[in-house]
Amino acid sequence: MALSNVGFVAPTFHGIVGRSKQMLKIFSMIEKVAAGDSSVCIEGESGTGKELIARAVHFASPRRDGPLVTLDCVAIPEGLMESHLFGHVKGAFTGATETREGVFSLANHGTLFMDELSEMKLSLQVKLLRILQSREFSKVGSSTPIRTDIRLVTATNRDLLKASVNGSFREDLYYRVAVVVLNVPPLRERREDIPLLVDHFLRQFTALYRKPIREISRSAMERLVSSPWPGNVRQLQNVIEQAVALTEGEILREGDVFLDNHPSPPRRVSGVLELESGLLLREVERRYILRTLVSVGGSRTIAAKRLGISLRCLQYKLKFYSEQDQANGQANGQANGAQDASNHRSVPDLEPGMSL
Repeated sequence: MALSNVGFVAPTFHGIVGRSKQMLKIFSMIEKVAAGDSSVCIEGESGTGKELIARAVHFASPRRDGPLVTLDCVAIPEGLMESHLFGHVKGAFTGATETREGVFSLANHGTLFMDELSEMKLSLQVKLLRILQSREFSKVGSSTPIRTDIRLVTATNRDLLKASVNGSFREDLYYRVAVVVLNVPPLRERREDIPLLVDHFLRQFTALYRKPIREISRSAMERLVSSPWPGNVRQLQNVIEQAVALTEGEILREGDVFLDNHPSPPRRVSGVLELESGLLLREVERRYILRTLVSVGGSRTIAAKRLGISLRCLQYKLKFYSEQDQANGQANGQANGAQDASNHRSVPDLEPGMSL
């Protein structure tokens, strides 16, 4: 299956690739809600592209010329969250050597995107609710009120309504932030988008790694389409990047695709491979070897030197991993064939002029 013709661009909506019924419905809802100024809550599993949808809401709205400011509620330490939200004045606390603006100031006349809002502590939820009601806030260490004009877009991988019912999220805040709720489907529920995403990522990473890949085998595509993708689009992107980095020929084959379908795929952060507990030693070795290969741009010679093993040993291990993955893929396909026969039968046909 050759890559689509030069100049072909996968169907996108503000940079989001997709043409499934589920995504077309999302695009339609974005266009409707973007015209107003109501708060939007985006719900979906990790890796489904919630931040891309938040960006689409902003850039399709009348606030598109204003700032889009993102705050990850998980990444900020609890003790610093108020400072990040509201800003602080010089001397407000130890280490506050200068006055700084918070996201409510930085996003003024634009959009504030708060990712993983469900992880915010209840004490801070009260303060956020107060700001949304009054449209005023004060910097840490100051009592001077500051007006803010923002549109709030939030995201969560949890069901926020259920969280409000069980008491882990304030019910009154829920109805403030979830005026409109956009539910993003997981990748396994929109498999017809996978060939388009594969084409998109192949073009992106063949250019990045300067690889001459011009074709993906049908068996490789079928395997990608039928995979469960617990890590969703982010996992697919990582798999394609790894395959491109490691493939040496012009054709990306099934044996070049290494899949890890654990429910919580490890994240790569600053060159460090994060691993969940309970893995077998051979799986830890496998992931470390593949991560090393990706980090050196797919050069097996350099990777072997970094790993302290011979090139022949590395090639043997990669062949073993490939055969193991193919065997696992066949076993999973037989187990799930009856349930997902309509999805697994073949690669979905594309519209004329849009073939891979």
